[in-house]
Amino acid sequence: MRTGSEPVTARSALRARLWLSVWGFVWAVFGTAVFALVGRPGWAVACGVLWLVVTVDMAMILRHLRQGPHYQPGPDVPPYRPPEGGPPRPGPRRPRHP
Repeated sequence: MRTGSEPVTARSALRARLWLSVWGFVWAVFGTAVFALVGRPGWAVACGVLWLVVTVDMAMILRHLRQGPHYQPGPDVPPYRPPEGGPPRPGPRRPRHP
């Protein structure tokens, strides 16, 4: 049963996102260097822009990780009351016609 506090208690997989960003960072740096060395400036710029985006994303992820968990209601905070009437009930089933 839902408690009604899900938006408050939802957690993001920040560590998984951090490692995916590290993986993207490594490939963006590698792509920028390789394309710059082989004379493909367009691809080097594209990888450089990706490098910038991944770096900003990693900075935001690290900031959120360092902030730690925010307010989480404790056991003394009661859950929200379920809506009146409970969940909707399905109507009668109609027979299928072939």
